[in-house]
Amino acid sequence: MSVSYYTEEGLQKLKDELNELKTHGRTDIAKQIAEARDKGDLSENAEYDAAKDAQGLLELKIAKLEAVVGNARIIDESQIDTSKASILSTVKIKNKKNGMEVKYTLVAEEEADLKAAKISVKSPIGKGLLGKKVGEIATVEAPAGNIDFEILEIGLA
Repeated sequence: MSVSYYTEEGLQKLKDELNELKTHGRTDIAKQIAEARDKGDLSENAEYDAAKDAQGLLELKIAKLEAVVGNARIIDESQIDTSKASILSTVKIKNKKNGMEVKYTLVAEEEADLKAAKISVKSPIGKGLLGKKVGEIATVEAPAGNIDFEILEIGLA
């Protein structure tokens, strides 16, 4: 698994979620398994099978989150080069076709939140913007065809 970069806040959210799954998540699943086991014959007990499946999925999610947290690095905002679009940059772009202007902050995949104008550096627009400078055109592959965006401003989040 590759290293991913996060804000301090973003990494803390991941750690909090991991802790929640390890404590309350595991406790809830254990209760479900115990309740299902108390209902008798396990060979024909759908509730028991469902609880065991849920336990497997929970453990898989915990393992994945542990790997993400283990490979996470906090970004030092003082080291960000604002001359080009990079992770944690806030980029103001203009759609060359319709003239619409939008501002996005480029973040790690797990921190993406379109409502908060935070897009993943792995998204089509995020990939297209990375490394671009003010005045350059970013061509983004979209399902409806390529879209050209002009980079208007680059700053820090």
